[in-house]
Amino acid sequence: MNLSEVVKQLGIKEDYLIPYGGYAYKVDLGALGEQKGKLVLVTSINPTPAGEGKTTTAIGLADALAASGKKAIVTLREPSLGPVFGVKGGATGGGKAHVVPSDKINLHFTGDMHAVTAAHNLIAAMLGNHIYYKKQPLVDTTKVWWKRALDMNDRDLRNIVVGLQGNGVPREDGFEITAASEIMAIMALSEDFGDFQQRVQRIVLGVTMDGNPLTVADLKAEGAVTALMVDALKPNLVMTAAGTPAFVHAGPFANIAHGTNSVVATKMALTYADYVITETGFGSDLGFEKFMDIVAREHSLIPSAVVLVVSIRAIKHHGQGQDLDAMDRGFENVLAHIENIRNFGYDPVVAINVFPDDSEEELKRLQELLDEVHVTHAVSTVALDGAQGGMALAEAVVEKAHKFTANPSYAYELEDSIEQKVEKIAKNVYGAKAVEFTSEAKKKLKLVDKFGLSRLPICIAKTQYSLSDDANLLGRPKDFVITIRDIKISAGAGFIVPLAGSVMTMPGLPKVPQAQEVSVDEKGNVQGLLG
Repeated sequence: MNLSEVVKQLGIKEDYLIPYGGYAYKVDLGALGEQKGKLVLVTSINPTPAGEGKTTTAIGLADALAASGKKAIVTLREPSLGPVFGVKGGATGGGKAHVVPSDKINLHFTGDMHAVTAAHNLIAAMLGNHIYYKKQPLVDTTKVWWKRALDMNDRDLRNIVVGLQGNGVPREDGFEITAASEIMAIMALSEDFGDFQQRVQRIVLGVTMDGNPLTVADLKAEGAVTALMVDALKPNLVMTAAGTPAFVHAGPFANIAHGTNSVVATKMALTYADYVITETGFGSDLGFEKFMDIVAREHSLIPSAVVLVVSIRAIKHHGQGQDLDAMDRGFENVLAHIENIRNFGYDPVVAINVFPDDSEEELKRLQELLDEVHVTHAVSTVALDGAQGGMALAEAVVEKAHKFTANPSYAYELEDSIEQKVEKIAKNVYGAKAVEFTSEAKKKLKLVDKFGLSRLPICIAKTQYSLSDDANLLGRPKDFVITIRDIKISAGAGFIVPLAGSVMTMPGLPKVPQAQEVSVDEKGNVQGLLG
C-alpha cells in the first residue's frame, strides 16, 4: 500500500494535502476538525542510553490496532540529528515496526528542523543588532539569555564569546540544540499561526537596563519568525512500514523541553482516527509528567489509556546485575513509574518489550512481579513480528481505553508558587526528600515573580537516566536532594524551566558516535542510521 492510498482511507480532503518529495504530505491546518478518537500515551521506565523501544512499541501498537480492524494513527516527534549521529541513532522505530522512509525522516525530512533553527537564529541576529545600535529599550548585556541554535551535538559551542574585534558588542553567548529551542516548544504547543506569532512575541530574551523583560515584541521580529515557520507549522503525514498513517511533527526533547509531538498533529489525528497512539519522551518522570501537567491541562488532550514500556535489559541495568536477583532490585524502578502513572489517575498497561536475548525464565519472573502489583501487562514482539506481535497489547489497551472514566490528576496547581511546583514534582514524582535552589536560581525566581509569570506550569530539565538529577543513581534512589542550579524563562512556550543537576541544553557526542557507522552505497542509499 502506498502513502496516497493510506491517506485516502483517512478521509482528509485532497485540498488540504500538500505533497512533499514523493514520500510525505504537509497537511494544511484547515484539516483540523472535531476530535473524536481516543488518545493513548506511551511512556517508559528510566531508559538505558540505547533506549527501550518506546517509539517502536508505539508504532507497533498502532499497527496492531489497524490490523485488528481499528482506525489508528501514530503521532511521533521528528528526529534530531544530535541523537541520530550520537548515542541512540535514528528515532523512527525498529525492525518491522518503523515509519518510512526512515532515512529521509531521520535526516532532513521536510525541513522543519532547519526552519526552527533559522527562526531561532533570526531572533539572535536581530537581538545582536538591537544591542549594536543601542536601540530602545537598552539591553543589559550581562543578562541576555537567548542563545543560538544548531541541530547537532556540539559541546564546543556550549559557551562562546561573540562581538569580538569590533564586529559587535562583546558578550558571553552559547548554543543550544534545536530540539531545546523555545521556538521548537512553541511550534509543538501552538494551535495555529496566530497562536504561534503571539507566543513568539512573548519570548523573554533577557533583561533591559531598567529591569524589565526584553521580549521578541521589542525587536518587532515575530512576523519574520512566523514567516520562516509557515510550512513547518503544518503537520507531516507519512506511514509505517505496515501502512498505518503516522504524523511525525515537531521534536522537543523531554529531558530539556516538554517532549511530545505537536498539538496540531495530535488533534488532527484525533479528528480522523478512533485511536491515536502518541509517544512521550523518556520515562514517566519526564515526558509523561510534562504531557499531563502542560499539554493535557492547557490543550484538553486527555488520554484514555497509558502504556508503560518495560524491558528486561533496563530492569537489569537498574538492578546492576545480570541475574534474577538483579531483576528484583531493578523492578523498584518499574514500581516507581507504575505509581507515578496511578497518581495521575491512570492504571497503566505494561508493555514488555522483548529483546532477542531475553530468556523465558526472565520473562516469567517479570510477569510474576507485575502480577504481584496487580498491573495489566502484555508481551510485545512488534520489532520482530510486526503487528501480530502487538495484538495482546492492543487488546489490553482497547479494554483500558473504554473503561477510563475518571478525570486525571495533576502534580501541582497552577496557583502554587514555582518553588512549590518544583517541590511537589521532586517529592511526589521523583521521590526526592528535598529541593535546593542555588543563588542563581533564586535570583531568577525573583524575576519570574517580578515579570508576573509565577502561574505558568513548570518543565523541569533533568537527566533521563535516573529518577534523581544524578544519572548514576539507578533503580529507585532514596533520600536524595534535587538541586535546581538555574531557571530558564520560556514565557512564549508558556512554562518555566528549572534546570536540575548538570543537565545540558547542548549535548555532546559520545566517545564512539553513531555517525561513525553511517555510510552511503553506490545507489545513494543511506545505511547505519538506526544504531
